[in-house]
Amino acid sequence: MNGSDIDYVKWFRHSSPYINAHRGRTFVLMLSGETVAHANFIHIVQDIALLNSLGVRLVIVHGARPQIEAALEQRGLRSQFHDHLRITTLELLEAVKQAVGILRSEIEALLSQSSQQRLRLGVISGNFVTAKPHGVHDGIDFHHTGEVRGIDHAAIHRHLAAGEVVLLSPLGYSPTGEIFNLSFEQVAAETAIALRADKLIAYSEKPGVLDRDGQLLRELTPSEIRQRLDDASLTSSPALRGCLHASSAGVQRSHLIGFGEDGALLRELFTRDGAGTLISHERYEKIRPALIDDVAGIIELIRPLEEDGTLLRRSRERLEEEIGQFSVIDRDGSVIGCAALYPFSDGHSGELACVVVHPDYRSGERGDLLLEQIEKRARQQGIARLFVLTTRTAHWFRERGFVPATVDDLPDEKRSLYNYQRNSQVYCKGV
Repeated sequence: MNGSDIDYVKWFRHSSPYINAHRGRTFVLMLSGETVAHANFIHIVQDIALLNSLGVRLVIVHGARPQIEAALEQRGLRSQFHDHLRITTLELLEAVKQAVGILRSEIEALLSQSSQQRLRLGVISGNFVTAKPHGVHDGIDFHHTGEVRGIDHAAIHRHLAAGEVVLLSPLGYSPTGEIFNLSFEQVAAETAIALRADKLIAYSEKPGVLDRDGQLLRELTPSEIRQRLDDASLTSSPALRGCLHASSAGVQRSHLIGFGEDGALLRELFTRDGAGTLISHERYEKIRPALIDDVAGIIELIRPLEEDGTLLRRSRERLEEEIGQFSVIDRDGSVIGCAALYPFSDGHSGELACVVVHPDYRSGERGDLLLEQIEKRARQQGIARLFVLTTRTAHWFRERGFVPATVDDLPDEKRSLYNYQRNSQVYCKGV
């Protein structure tokens, strides 16, 4: 294989945990009118079709602001805005309906075209959004501009369960038959909230939230965003407004990605670090007890250290038997760190083993967090002293309170298994 083929194989292998994690999940995709008008949109449609083929349940919410502006210009009309909302008079509503209807048909056509490439897509549109008038604010009558009153989540779930993609437009309907022009970011956020979606993914002109130096910030909480950005920056981005709205109402993960980058959606979902900014209430790294499904990730993590002799080899069968001894760092479904605690039969001592952090994440004190987790587990089990055997990382353990010991200090069951050929150094620490 040539270099590009090898890179592809590596990427495909590394993406497999994410493919399994995303299958059956519900994602809401928020596409601005600028996204749909961009030359890269045809590639975005292809990525959407691929997600559907991998078993992801998809709802697409599209905007239409530039398309509406073009329709108004053709009619010689102009509209006013207040608080980022278009004031939709009855005369303007006709142009809004025309622009949204045409755009929705064009999106459906593109999705159908993608289905001809052996990625079958069933696309459903309908009156899933109930609306109410926005009313009068600051003395301004918004006429046929509305707000989301409700989302028919049960009907949407039925279509998603059938493998269909649901397409929602920025129009809503009242029980009395009126049509309202809605902000697409509110439709997207309220849909994600009503469906209890796993993710809201919003396309924007920028690749995500940038710091003052223009560097992409990979992960933020809503409060961190508000601390970093002024009010004007927050309110000027519909994508960011939608993500913050959804996050504040319980959607665990919202993503901002750039609509001009080919493959941004796939990179965000199927690579460890993604392509944009993740907005979540909680850090998406967590330390937890290992599960049987983590065995493959642990094997991938420790294999290089087994090959260079730092760690003793462990078979898959052994790892499956001993998985209850392990704790892992889970980064959005991927194992990037692990450590194990093996209690000895005396009930008062144990062995710390297999402390590994992925090379890309060794600068964030994750090893210390794993050590703290193992020490906590040890105390819960009544273990007062931890042993560790190492050939190459003695200094790391000494810096964390471990002191030199001898083979004779080991409990009998460990001493009898000591490999004198490896000549591992022995350290211990009270916990």
